[in-house]
Amino acid sequence: MTVQETDDTADLPPGAGATAAVEGMVPGESGSPGEDLGESDPEDLEAGEPSFILYLDGERYAEAKQALTVWVHHLLLPVYGRETVSARPWCPRWWEHLEALAQLYGLWMSWQHYTGAGSDLGGPTVWHRDCLGPVMLSLRDPAGPFAGCKPGSHRPKPAPEVDAQD
Repeated sequence: MTVQETDDTADLPPGAGATAAVEGMVPGESGSPGEDLGESDPEDLEAGEPSFILYLDGERYAEAKQALTVWVHHLLLPVYGRETVSARPWCPRWWEHLEALAQLYGLWMSWQHYTGAGSDLGGPTVWHRDCLGPVMLSLRDPAGPFAGCKPGSHRPKPAPEVDAQD
């Protein structure tokens, strides 16, 4: 599972080549060229098996993170990334911020729900209004998970201290 650089996508607008640039990036599947970017099949999950990235481990976690990374790098950021300034930070190592990883994975899951095959025609509007806006505002808030990060510079954030229970 690797991101493919192709001449076929070079002249497309940002995000348009994302599907063509991905080979086998569906979590839990391998070798499925031509799959839509980041669309997972609920039937691939066993009944009751968690699908949110914070519940995954091992190979399933690595596959989910790789698929999310492709979606973020080839669709989300080229289309919706905007300029990075101190008032709207972005971390070049976003996947190292667990809060960002969780929020972006949720955003990606909602992307699949609202824009995937069989979704309602109003789905993209709902995704922009209810999902994209709030998540990007939260992530890029000056006090959010990327506070202190700058282009080319990642600043790890320790978790808040917690007192021991009596």
